[in-house]
Amino acid sequence: MTVLIAYASVHGSTASIARRIGEVLAEHGERTDVRPMDELGDRGLDEVGGHDAFVLGSAVHEMTWLPAATEFLSRHRDVLARRPVWLFSVGMPAALREPWRRLAPKEEKDVTEPLLRLLSPEGHRLFSGVIRPEHLPHSGRLMFRALGFRYGDYRDWDDVRRWADEIARNLASNRRRAAL
Repeated sequence: MTVLIAYASVHGSTASIARRIGEVLAEHGERTDVRPMDELGDRGLDEVGGHDAFVLGSAVHEMTWLPAATEFLSRHRDVLARRPVWLFSVGMPAALREPWRRLAPKEEKDVTEPLLRLLSPEGHRLFSGVIRPEHLPHSGRLMFRALGFRYGDYRDWDDVRRWADEIARNLASNRRRAAL
């Protein structure tokens, strides 16, 4: 089985999480292909369609996936509808302080709702990424500080591993069922 882990990233957090997911799946014996979505955007259906499963992720900006990611989902929707697909988003819920942190589940719903109109994934996970002052425009930095948010690296590698392990178990289970 070959799993395409494709991602849309701006500052590198989503790319690093995608690579880690690929490493964990490879540890479980899966063949993985980790690529930026914009590399696959204009290529033929055969390149994407040659994969047996998909783990697709995007950075979240202004409560939505990046345009390259939503365009990828739309363009390859027919292939994705016939194969197992997992989605992940990378935002900044861990950078939030209370009471804002309680809004993170709502953010996840707002982010995933448009995606679920395009396909029915096996699952979705919202991860936190890295947030630095240079990632935000001046007005964003002012608001970020005024609300008491914190800059930093909030990637939870244990959570990424647990989720990738779960995907690997699911893929193995799918293979066993198909062999029966």
